[in-house]
Amino acid sequence: MLNANTFPKSFSVSFENIARIILIFLLNLKPLLFIVMIEKNASLKSEDIQVQDAGVTAVDNIVMENVLRPHSLKEYIGQDGIKNNLAVFLPAARKRKEAMEHILLHGPPGLGKTTLAFILAREMGAQIRTTSGPAIERPGDLAALLTNLQEKDILFIDEIHRLRPAVEEILYSAMEDFCLDLIVGKGPSARSMRIGLPSFTLIGATTKLSSLSSPLRDRFGNVLKLEFYTEEDIKEILMRSAGILKTEINDEAAERLSQSSRRTPRIANRLLRRVRDFASVHEHSLIDKNVVEETLELLGVDELGLDATDRKLLNLIADQFRGGPVGLSTLSAAANEEQATIEDIYEPFLLQLGFLHRSPRGRLITDKVYNHLGINKI
Repeated sequence: MLNANTFPKSFSVSFENIARIILIFLLNLKPLLFIVMIEKNASLKSEDIQVQDAGVTAVDNIVMENVLRPHSLKEYIGQDGIKNNLAVFLPAARKRKEAMEHILLHGPPGLGKTTLAFILAREMGAQIRTTSGPAIERPGDLAALLTNLQEKDILFIDEIHRLRPAVEEILYSAMEDFCLDLIVGKGPSARSMRIGLPSFTLIGATTKLSSLSSPLRDRFGNVLKLEFYTEEDIKEILMRSAGILKTEINDEAAERLSQSSRRTPRIANRLLRRVRDFASVHEHSLIDKNVVEETLELLGVDELGLDATDRKLLNLIADQFRGGPVGLSTLSAAANEEQATIEDIYEPFLLQLGFLHRSPRGRLITDKVYNHLGINKI
């Protein structure tokens, strides 16, 4: 609630604060929360994820995966095309003393989109606020985030393709003109109201670029695609992560582990932690190839990174459907897996390996599957 200390005795309140309070009621936000945000604006700065010399934020300490994240472009392994682009883009923005242009990062999950967003904030010396598309339920939620940004701040929206249409429309004027366009009132008495915003950078991340609307996609100044990593890059990432985890691993073990990591850093680091656990329980001071092999066998992961579900899908197509074609809905029912899970999680890697083909009639497996699984073609 407002109190006597909220406004000076002369009631000389800045237009910005008045506009923000009005905005609460216009967009049906929670009044108490937003008023506290206005009154405690200075304290909000300390709650933001700040750029730190050590490169590790408070959030990074919560999850082990975040500890393993690189904290600068020099530490970032792989994605050379993107790094070459940013090597020009970032210094130019710093030289002009301007906020970066809006950036859209897209690619399969686990390749480092969130990591790259935090690196960009550190490289620019900017504060970053993070949220996700599904978390922003109403236009007022987004308005609260935007009006609380400072000059050159970064707003990171993960899974941006899942924004609601009404929320997405708020972003159009915010990204282009750095303002919020609102409609006050209803019917003939309705009038427009514009609230200015500081110059900020929006970084959006998505795993489904095609699901992003064209008006929103076209407003990003840089659209960067993250590709799957090479096995050499994954091996380098594993060696770096092992050093952070204070775990000794030899080259042969790291190379074997990289082969089963589906060319994805998140999976590579997860497997490394499981191998470390196995080595710790069985009192192995050094992680060698034998330790890796035993751990992967325990996890049901083969030398190409296929797990039990991958092999189940391939065996179903080979045995029950004679190699295909088989429709996604039929395959989903036979495997007892959701269609979206098969299409978004398992199929991309199988397609990349050349194990699976999509056709108008359905999914088919290739001769590589029979050779890998050691089964006869029907």
